[in-house]
Amino acid sequence: MFVTGHTRSGDSSDPPQGQRKAASIRDVAQAAGVSYQTVSRVINGHPNVRDETRERVREAIDTLGFRRNATAFALASGVNRSITVLTSNTLLYGYAATLRGLEEASRAAGHTLGVRVLTPEDDLDRTIASAADAGGGLVVIGFDRLGAAALDRVPAHVPCAAVVEAPPPGSSPGRPAVWADDREAARAATEHLLSLGHDTVHYVAIPASTGPRRSVGPRAEGWRQALESAGVAAPEPSGKGWDAQSGYEAGEKLARDPEATAILCGNDDLALGVLRALHHAGRRVPEDVSVIGFDDAPHSAYLTPSLTTVRMDFQGLGRAAFGLLRARLDTDRRASVAVPAEPALVLRESAGPRRT
Repeated sequence: MFVTGHTRSGDSSDPPQGQRKAASIRDVAQAAGVSYQTVSRVINGHPNVRDETRERVREAIDTLGFRRNATAFALASGVNRSITVLTSNTLLYGYAATLRGLEEASRAAGHTLGVRVLTPEDDLDRTIASAADAGGGLVVIGFDRLGAAALDRVPAHVPCAAVVEAPPPGSSPGRPAVWADDREAARAATEHLLSLGHDTVHYVAIPASTGPRRSVGPRAEGWRQALESAGVAAPEPSGKGWDAQSGYEAGEKLARDPEATAILCGNDDLALGVLRALHHAGRRVPEDVSVIGFDDAPHSAYLTPSLTTVRMDFQGLGRAAFGLLRARLDTDRRASVAVPAEPALVLRESAGPRRT
């Protein structure tokens, strides 16, 4: 699957009535009083251009609103301006929003974006080699074990960047990578529930990228750290997947426990299932049980009750990962790297004080 910008339907080469035809490189050259080869050198950061000429060309580009045609540039220069994303999922909110950030950043820089969906049945080495042979570099979304395994197997000579779970303090993935501090975010969410008077906080976990156990992963670690700091024994985490069905199954068990008055969920889809299970069991939210999700997926604000959750800037992570890869691909220029927003607790209706 290739992700590209929207294009106008129809095969007419004429612009719509009243719309100015896009400026060409020759239009820029004429406006600046230089050859189109000089304009090309300025666009591509060639050092052998006088400063005053470079400035004149840039002014003409700004005045005319010129935008380089990435496909034409690639054909003319032989430079591969495409990247491939390796991911195990394109539907879950975190993955989809990360892909959107990658697509926006790559399109703005004149790159095309290809996506290869990994499955457990894949020969990872063969899949990675095939993607690398396409040229242009790789971005790996390593939120889960399959993505993390793929990242570990990308050859060192292949330009690569990644979006990953927060690594353990003091360590790094060994590749250019970006991540959010969801460990601290989970800690803050748990502390918020404890501050509302709840004796403990149960955790419905997402699968971790580092192993099969539910107690592993930055969100689980942040939850556990908050409980330990408060002198509270951590209950056994529940949950076995990413989706609402998994949340519903975990919620059914928690709903039968009268001591379960606060639940932190590893993502908003799990929280959706937990809310439904509590409703079916006759336990009110937040009067009987408080629930906090994670990610701030678009639907979370429109649930009943609206979901208190942790907002994650997945699109920012995608943009930052592209910046890291571009810095490896365009070694003759300083590529800017976007800085994602920090995770933030969004207070809505689903969490409240414990009622005695």
